[in-house]
Amino acid sequence: MELLRTPAFGRPPRQIDVSIVMPCLNEVQSLPHCIVNARAALARIEREHGLTGEIVIADNGSTDGSQQLATSLGARIVAVARKGYGAAILGGFEGALGRFLIMGDADGSYDFNDSVAMVGRLLDGADLCMGSRFAGGIAPGAMPWKNRYIGNPALTGILNLLFRSGIDDAHCGLRAIRKDACLALELQGAGMEFASEMVIKAAMKGLRIEQVPATLSPDLRDRPPHLRPWRDGWRHLRFLLMFSPTWIFGVPALAAMVVALAILLIVALHRTGIIVGSGAFGASWTIVAGFLLTVGHLSAVMALTCHLYGVRRGYRPLRPALRRLAPLLTLEHALTVGTLLMLASLGGFAVIGWRWASGDFVAMPSVLPVTLAAATGALGLQSALGGFLMAIVSGHEAQFIDSQAKADTPTKSAWRKAA
Repeated sequence: MELLRTPAFGRPPRQIDVSIVMPCLNEVQSLPHCIVNARAALARIEREHGLTGEIVIADNGSTDGSQQLATSLGARIVAVARKGYGAAILGGFEGALGRFLIMGDADGSYDFNDSVAMVGRLLDGADLCMGSRFAGGIAPGAMPWKNRYIGNPALTGILNLLFRSGIDDAHCGLRAIRKDACLALELQGAGMEFASEMVIKAAMKGLRIEQVPATLSPDLRDRPPHLRPWRDGWRHLRFLLMFSPTWIFGVPALAAMVVALAILLIVALHRTGIIVGSGAFGASWTIVAGFLLTVGHLSAVMALTCHLYGVRRGYRPLRPALRRLAPLLTLEHALTVGTLLMLASLGGFAVIGWRWASGDFVAMPSVLPVTLAAATGALGLQSALGGFLMAIVSGHEAQFIDSQAKADTPTKSAWRKAA
């Protein structure tokens, strides 16, 4: 563990346990309050938990003298060239010396004393501790109504639905995380979506997530905040969807293919005379069913590809069903299935052509055979091309799931040791 001398506090070299990291971009107006507040929180952490700490200002290119002011107040500056809220925090985390990391905005809206309880949760075994502004209290004027009653509840609800994180304020900017857990998450988001990325990856990895009340006050700046509600809300939403291939691809795929197969089955039963009557589905719906079948299959291929990508990147555990099917998930099998389907399609078109010619080229009485033949060919082509795509995503390997991915998800102690 590195040692740090902090001249501002006049202490000898010491081991750092807790790092309070604040992203900063021209915050000279609010920094004095935040640093004094953070120092008070560190004093409480030392009294209650026996841990020493530091204050890290992750400066994202301030031009108002924030760096000099922070240094004069005893904080340590970490310059972060990459722009963005998430980039600043990640840069600060990288430069922090503590094994427990606390993040909070440098605008005076959060009380770092709320992080004392967060550190206690980390000491008790939690990996990530979130603040809950809805449990702690939101002062009048601290949060726009559309954020408080629409944006935050909606995005938090979607996050819990997709990833089952079990928290009620996914976008609270005051939170604490173990540094080894943070390293294991391999966070990358540069913008405001970083806040969602941390929770999503922690939930998918099965980390222990807890939350404590946190208060929110109006910020101390006389300029508009960096947050842009509609733009940043959309960035959070698209981030949630991109991390959930099951919902963005898998569920629509299943729905489309079920509807398509139901329509085609009913049409086939009418054609064979098993069901009598005019029938509700004619030529138009038959074509629609063929379209839904091919689109659904393509979405299923995309869902599987995205899942394998997440597994390979290490932030998503492999589904047990896919682990059992691992021997079949290879490029060779995908090409074999694709080739057989395309041959079946060519055979179907050959029969259709022969019957058409035998009837003196009179229009066929039903579009069902042509639709089935065309859809079968499309499924075959998608299977073959999808096989190559999954092989590329799997590291240019013909085996889509390697031996490491087939093993059980690493235990918490294993990734902590690796981190």
